[in-house]
Amino acid sequence: MNGKAFREGMASSAATSAPAWVLRLYIAGQTPKSLAAISNLHRICGEHLADKYSIEVIDLLEHPQLAEGDKIIAIPTLVRKLPQPIRKIIGDLSDTEKTLVGLQLKPKTD
Repeated sequence: MNGKAFREGMASSAATSAPAWVLRLYIAGQTPKSLAAISNLHRICGEHLADKYSIEVIDLLEHPQLAEGDKIIAIPTLVRKLPQPIRKIIGDLSDTEKTLVGLQLKPKTD
């Protein structure tokens, strides 16, 4: 990551159209939990969102001031900016079912 926040993912069609899903993942350095969260998020997006997403990974070791905007209190934290409403999921996203429910991609089953 070279100490910078970065964006990745794809838009839903042409490069000028906005992605339907805008996700922001807050991490702290290259820890095993941070790397797992990045990997799990890529897998989940690839399997469930096709080409309709954008991911921004923010390393709070390099950009601690960015935590305030989304009120980040734990890491890793995934913030779904779009579609509204904003949703947050804390953890390494290894529980796919829980992550899909948290993103509202799948209904909660009791």
